[in-house]
Amino acid sequence: MKFMWFHLMPYTELPDDFREKHPSVWVDIHSSLFDPKRAHHMYNDFMDELEYAAECGFDAICVNEHHSNGYGLMPSPNLIATSLARRTRETPICVMGNSLALYNPPTRVAEEFAMIDVISGGRLIAGFPVGTPMDTCFAYGQNPSMLRERYLEAHDLVIRAWTEKDTFAFNGRFNQQRYVNIWPRPVQQPHPPVWIPGGGSVETWRWCAEKDYVYCYLSYYGYKAGKAIMDGFWAEMDRLGKDRNPYRAGFLQFVGVAETREQAMELYKEPAEYFYGRCLHVDGRWATPPGYVTEATQRAGLQSQVAKAAGSESTLGKGTQERFAGTAKDMQGIVDRGYVIIGSPDEVAEQLREVATSLNVGHFMLLLQYGNMNKELTKYNTRLFAEKVMPKLKDLFSEWEDRWWPKPMAAAERAVLPDFTATPRALAAE
Repeated sequence: MKFMWFHLMPYTELPDDFREKHPSVWVDIHSSLFDPKRAHHMYNDFMDELEYAAECGFDAICVNEHHSNGYGLMPSPNLIATSLARRTRETPICVMGNSLALYNPPTRVAEEFAMIDVISGGRLIAGFPVGTPMDTCFAYGQNPSMLRERYLEAHDLVIRAWTEKDTFAFNGRFNQQRYVNIWPRPVQQPHPPVWIPGGGSVETWRWCAEKDYVYCYLSYYGYKAGKAIMDGFWAEMDRLGKDRNPYRAGFLQFVGVAETREQAMELYKEPAEYFYGRCLHVDGRWATPPGYVTEATQRAGLQSQVAKAAGSESTLGKGTQERFAGTAKDMQGIVDRGYVIIGSPDEVAEQLREVATSLNVGHFMLLLQYGNMNKELTKYNTRLFAEKVMPKLKDLFSEWEDRWWPKPMAAAERAVLPDFTATPRALAAE
């Protein structure tokens, strides 16, 4: 079993009346709510937390890409990943990921991911999301009916840029480049492992099977709501003749650990309610633009998480209570519905074991910071999970090989990094 520490980097100071006075956390969130001087501290706290997770022994640390929102402050996860590549030594770095259809040309992704892989010594996991409709269609103006085709063409260009040894020309519908010859090139050959975050699209399941990529369901709503998606994924793998290796899949789960369940309920109540009440406050106008959801997915009856958060219809003129009727926003409901797994280390380990086995998932992407959780509580949650939960679950799926994990350079081949905990004077003395 692999445990990956995932950070969304949410803006932690949205006002108490945010839901009542602002239509959405995404796309048209008002710029007056963003304080750059406060965000300076947020970013540095977030990066400290990621580095701390690596020190605590998590199998990987994860970042992702979003735009024009207060839900996640990483329009460029590559910037964060590059810093982590320099300031961590052994821990794989998962960029989950670069929204390929937004890059012109997509070779920019091939180059930057190669840089991260080289700087880190071969520790990159390369994630390629299609992207939320808020990011892709509204913030970046892409045509929803062409988004998936643009994405697939960009993917093919990136993979060719990584793997072809000679300069080549690429003449696609959306990208024409006479000379493709990226420098640098990735350490991992033929290329870093590719993981695909998805929201439940049938086409994405089939494509992951065809390419032998990891499928990651990044669930806002926990294992209870995610079971239908993962059952559908494994049914499709069975239909396509693929094995049920649990490392074919990843699943995201919110977790709050404390010494007792009662203490956990108290500690994580505010950040959980902040996340589900404010960070997922998405106006329905942005949720499902025509053409974004494919016909096969519609026929399968799979609803996107964004649509669930926002409501399936436009929320213009509707009251807040009606808009948020579909999801729990109070702590008891959040826990009862499985959005956040809460409890003592033994209780959390027991629940996660059940989740992993029932979903058949070998990669857990864990949100141990969410909402407005401060650094002190985040580090407490992280340390307690690493010390008292992870050891109880490491035996899971040991009979399977994880063929989708980074293969870094040998330690003896890698650069010697400075001790970043030393004082400037000590570094100068070296």
